[in-house]
Amino acid sequence: MSRFLNDTRQALGTATTCVLVFFIALRLVSLAGYPLMDTTEGRYGEIARKMAERGDWITPWFTDGMPFWGKPPLAFWLSAGSMRIFGINEFAARLPHFLMAVAIAGLTYDWARRAGMRRPAYVLPLLATTVLFWTVSGAVTTDMALCLGTVLSMRSFWLALHGPAGHREREAWLFIAGLWIALLAKGPVGCALILLPAGAWAVWTGQVRRVWQAVPWMRNGVLLLALAAPWYVLAETRTPGFLDYFFVGEHWNRFVVSGWQGDRYGSAHAFPRGTIWLFLVGAFLPWSILVPLALWRARRKSTDLPASGADADARRSIVFYLLACGLAPCVIFTAAGNILWTYVLPGLPPLVLLAALWLSDRDDGVARRLLLGGTLVATVLFAGLLFDLTAGGRAETKSAKAVVQLYRAQLRPETPLAFMQDRMFSAAFYSGGRALQIADPLRVADKRPEEALFIAVPHSALGQLPQAVLPCLQVAGDAGNYRLFLRTPCVAPRLAMKSHGDAIQEAWVTAWRN
Repeated sequence: MSRFLNDTRQALGTATTCVLVFFIALRLVSLAGYPLMDTTEGRYGEIARKMAERGDWITPWFTDGMPFWGKPPLAFWLSAGSMRIFGINEFAARLPHFLMAVAIAGLTYDWARRAGMRRPAYVLPLLATTVLFWTVSGAVTTDMALCLGTVLSMRSFWLALHGPAGHREREAWLFIAGLWIALLAKGPVGCALILLPAGAWAVWTGQVRRVWQAVPWMRNGVLLLALAAPWYVLAETRTPGFLDYFFVGEHWNRFVVSGWQGDRYGSAHAFPRGTIWLFLVGAFLPWSILVPLALWRARRKSTDLPASGADADARRSIVFYLLACGLAPCVIFTAAGNILWTYVLPGLPPLVLLAALWLSDRDDGVARRLLLGGTLVATVLFAGLLFDLTAGGRAETKSAKAVVQLYRAQLRPETPLAFMQDRMFSAAFYSGGRALQIADPLRVADKRPEEALFIAVPHSALGQLPQAVLPCLQVAGDAGNYRLFLRTPCVAPRLAMKSHGDAIQEAWVTAWRN
C-alpha cells in the first residue's frame, strides 16, 4: 500500500492526489445522501429488497406475482446481501456498486503497472472522474457488475500472454472468472464484450495459435459452464419461460427490433442506430475533450518513441488491444435498436488505460497540469450535482421516499397508502412492498371504499381527480412530487364515478331495452 501511495504521489503530485482522495470520499459519503430514484434505481433496489426479505436467491421478483427475467441475479445478490447486513436503505443498496467501482479502478491500475506503463497511476483520476463511471459507481444498476467481469477478463487475457511466466496460469483462471461474473451480471452479451476484442487482437497480430495454447479453453470452458449453468437451469425450473424470454427477447429482439414491444418490465429505449458512439463521447467526459486537446497541444514535446523494432511492435499490439476492448461495446451495439448510455461502461477502463499510456509519453508537467485541472473541474461539477440532488431536492421529484415519510408521520399505520398512478418502484421500496396502486383516476373512490385510505397523487395529476370525490379528500401535505390525501369512507360519490366505458355500455343497454 505504501508503495502504491508513493507511486501515486510521484506520478500525480500532492495536489492531484488530495483532490482525488476528496473526490472518492465525497462519492462514498453521498451514497446515503439522496433517495433511490425511479425508474432504474427504484426498480433494481426493490428487486434486491424482495430478495433479501424472502431469502429467494434464485428468482429475482419484479412484483409479488411476476418474476424478473430481464437480468441475471449477481447485482441483486450483492445489494440484497448488503441489505441483510446494513438494513433496508440507500447506503446498503448502493455500497456494493461503489466497492465494485473501487475494484475496477484497482484492476485497471494493476493492469497498467504489470503492462510496464511508465505512469500507471494516471489511470486513477482519468477513470474515477469520467461522468459515467462516477454516476454508476453510486447507483443501483447491473452495469458495474458487468464492468467488473469484463475488465478482469480483459486484463487477465493480456497478462496470460504477456505477464511473468510464473503468473500466466493464474491469469488464465482469472480470465475465466471474469467470464463467469459477466454471465451472471448480464448474460452472453457480457462474454461477447470480452471475446470479441480478444479474438480481433489474435487475428490482427497473427497469434491465434498462441492464444489457443495460452488459455486452456476446453478445460476452463467446461468449468465456466459448470459454474454458471446451474443458476440458469434453476431459474427456468422455478419460473418456466425464463430461458426463451432472456435469450430470444433480451439478447435478440431487444437489439434487433427497434422499439421492441415485448419488454415485460417497461418500455424499449429506441435511438437511431449508431447513437452508441455519441454516448461514448458523453460518458467519457470531461476527458473525451481534455485528453485530445492536451495531446494536440503537446504533440511536439512527446517522448521519442521507437519507429520500428520489437518495442514498436509491442506498443502497437497493446494499443490495438486496448482500442478493441474499449470500442467493443460500440461495435456490438451500433446496430442495436434499443440502447442506454450505460452500455458503454465496460469500454471505459481500457480506453482510460490507453489515454494514460499516451499521456505517460508526454511531458510530465503537461500531464500533471491536465490531470489536476480535469480532476478539479470534475470535483466541482459533481459536488454541484450532489448539492442539487440533495439540498436542491431534484432527487425527491424522482422518488417516492418523501411522500412515504409524510405518510408515516401521520401515525396511522393501520390506514393503507395508495399511489394514483403506475406505482413507482421506489414507492414499493420505501413502503416495504405495501403501497397500493390506483391506475385509473376514476377509480379513486372504488379502492377499498368502506375504509379510510391515504392516496399519493402526483402534482401533475391533481386535475384528473373526479369532482365527485373531492369532498372525501383531506389534504395531509405535499412531499416531493406528490400531494398526500386522506380519503375518508365515501359511498355516495361512487355512484357518479362510472368510467367512460361503463357509461357507454349502460347507454347501449338502455337503448336496446327501449
